Amino acid sequence: MSNTCLPNRNSYICCKNFSKFAETTNMATKIKQILDLAPRDSVLFSSWLTSQKLDPKEQYAYMKRGWLSRISKGVYKLNGTIPTLLSAISSYNTQLGKNCIIGAHTALEIRGYSHYLPMGKPTAYLFTEQSERLPKWLLEGDWEMNIRYMTTSFLGNDLLGAETMTIDHNNLIVSSPERAILECLNLPEASSSLLDIYHIMEGLTTLRPRLMQTLLETCTSVKVKRLFLYMAEKANHPWLQYLNTAKISLGASRFMVTPTGKYIRKYNMTISKELAEYE
Repeated sequence: MSNTCLPNRNSYICCKNFSKFAETTNMATKIKQILDLAPRDSVLFSSWLTSQKLDPKEQYAYMKRGWLSRISKGVYKLNGTIPTLLSAISSYNTQLGKNCIIGAHTALEIRGYSHYLPMGKPTAYLFTEQSERLPKWLLEGDWEMNIRYMTTSFLGNDLLGAETMTIDHNNLIVSSPERAILECLNLPEASSSLLDIYHIMEGLTTLRPRLMQTLLETCTSVKVKRLFLYMAEKANHPWLQYLNTAKISLGASRFMVTPTGKYIRKYNMTISKELAEYE
């Protein structure tokens, strides 16, 4: 008879438990490495996780073991975390190389230019190029902000006037005040809120003339350019004198910005009476 000792049941259980412990430790180490590269409340994309040496098979295993939760196909979050809309947009941009811009009123609020506090759930104005559509899971998610999403190219497609900002550890692309005010004027509902936009314009006392000049020359909306110059002139901003309006094409057609109101001869447009007569 052989003298070889066979492992008993206790040693087998010990080995099995050690194997599980080693696997759990290895998983925890990989998750820590990922969190060193992305904030804890990030959305985690499968393609990005793969680039961080966590292949799809491992991603599934991590989900089954309770480390990851699935948001949508190929989209995860760390289990127990609640990504915000801004953290999701940050992840979308940084992990996938996208350029979703936070603009218009939201950009101005972030920068402290809002003249009133919104009632209820705030709105996030998001913009992308026309060739790049935000995914359904992001647009229809249950976020802490409502989403107003538009594709546009009226300011070109090279992020002119958009700047990188870090908010709560999230790297975001946010419109500068110069770009954001033009985005506000280009919104479909702008015609019905001209006085509100003018109140914002009154506070834009430090716009950069060189950037503003470039944006206005690039802008393809004649209506937006006329409204911007009219409001800047009405607010009597000192930076207006540094703009070369001869280089800004304003077209020749008459614009009925509002169906009725007051005609502004200099800018060949009809605007709301409340704005025209506001002192």
